[in-house]
Amino acid sequence: MSGAGAPTLTVDGRGLRVVVVAASWHTQVMDGLLAGARRALDEAGVGEVTVVRVPGSFELPVAASRAVAAGADAVVALGVVIRGGTPHFDYVCQAATLGLTDLSVRTGVPVGFGVLTCDDDAQALDRAGLPGSRGDKGHEAAQAAVATVVALRGAMPDSDVAGRARYELHKTSRGL
Repeated sequence: MSGAGAPTLTVDGRGLRVVVVAASWHTQVMDGLLAGARRALDEAGVGEVTVVRVPGSFELPVAASRAVAAGADAVVALGVVIRGGTPHFDYVCQAATLGLTDLSVRTGVPVGFGVLTCDDDAQALDRAGLPGSRGDKGHEAAQAAVATVVALRGAMPDSDVAGRARYELHKTSRGL
């Protein structure tokens, strides 16, 4: 695992509405990821945080989509997928990654990607932000989401309005 070159992010997230969508599989890892995300959002001063738990990582994109439709300024997606003996790992990882990426690009709403894709439990535990872990991917994902909102608003203050309008049109055309 490499942490070399990671930026130090300090941002002011006061006034932001952030939704954390978190899978339920692998309770110990998920508890660590969620704690790290909450800590980062507290450090950034984000006052309005909603946590939505879904069964697994495959369900993260639909929950994130609803969060955006409900007005979230940013979403933090947390999950863990452990490689097994079948291609299921590849399908779930690809679906979660593509779904979250598409949502963010389509709507202009940042999605912090905190989905661990690991070969084994030890790798997941090492990234979960637990005592003895070398990484804290929940914290990193939340920081990234807030920092991206702040950067976009500073550089393009009206960009979130245009993205949300396109999303509303998409939502209406699909009857959501």
